[in-house]
Amino acid sequence: MRRSVIAWIILPVLLALAGCGGGDSPAAGPPGPKDAPAAVSAQAAPQGDGSYRAPAFASSGFSAEYAVGNAQVLVDASSAQYGYVAVSGQSEKRLKCQIFYGETTYTYDLPADGTPAVYPLQCGDGAYRLRVMENVVDNKYANLYSTEFDVALVDEFQPFLRPSSYVDYHEDSACVKMAGEFAAQADTALDVVAAVYDWICSNVAYDMEKAATVQSGYLPDPDETLETGRGICFDYASLAAAMLRSQGVPTKVIFGYVSPHDVYHAWNMFYTAETGWVTVGYEVKEGSWNRLDLTFSAGGADIAYIGNGEAYADLYCY
Repeated sequence: MRRSVIAWIILPVLLALAGCGGGDSPAAGPPGPKDAPAAVSAQAAPQGDGSYRAPAFASSGFSAEYAVGNAQVLVDASSAQYGYVAVSGQSEKRLKCQIFYGETTYTYDLPADGTPAVYPLQCGDGAYRLRVMENVVDNKYANLYSTEFDVALVDEFQPFLRPSSYVDYHEDSACVKMAGEFAAQADTALDVVAAVYDWICSNVAYDMEKAATVQSGYLPDPDETLETGRGICFDYASLAAAMLRSQGVPTKVIFGYVSPHDVYHAWNMFYTAETGWVTVGYEVKEGSWNRLDLTFSAGGADIAYIGNGEAYADLYCY
């Protein structure tokens, strides 16, 4: 079926809506197109002369050499200009990391075994404050370490071109290799978006059982979603972001609410400076962010809906 999306507009078509689970921070969002099994096939990329050239892979990581902190917490902000900060924490109790920018606060579950976590600095240039807290009792936490640092990004797209805890991939990931194959056949960045969008919509089915049982703090594994061909909205958005970012297409994972039923949901936004129609039918506004919702499309909805995007209320961005 040919899918047609008017870019800066999304698909406010709600099929069978199912909760994706909750959490202290927006880790999983709901809805639900149909829960049919999907076979993973290798077809999909639009055919072209292969003139698109993806930039060098943009990585992220933790460097103990540049980290500051104490016996329990280390914070590496040495790559802040590239749009991320990396944090390592050790405790026998639950840990949380909070990042503050003005009145905006992002709260994350931080691994307590010392495994570094990478968090985006998605609010742009300016002063950030970070703190790591340890669970004391019930939902009460005590501060373990806090620090402040200033950010001057290389460009505004840096936070959305790299791996993070919410979009976890590396150069050798299966999803990156597949996206690279699509990019090798693409003429433009929009062709890459079209190929990724079409493949995910054709090969990943919405997992109703997972949606009903997912726990707070859940984080997707894009390669697992690719292999199993199943996922919830967070899985769809994370897989799409991993594939597109790896090929140089700035992509956000957004959490928010979808009208008219105020469904908590996850979706993507991608950026391109190009214009025109591509294989899957995007109409692109020059130099603007364009919305892309994979979950509803994969549910088989007729998504040729024209509106102004007001049905989607952005709440958190990763």
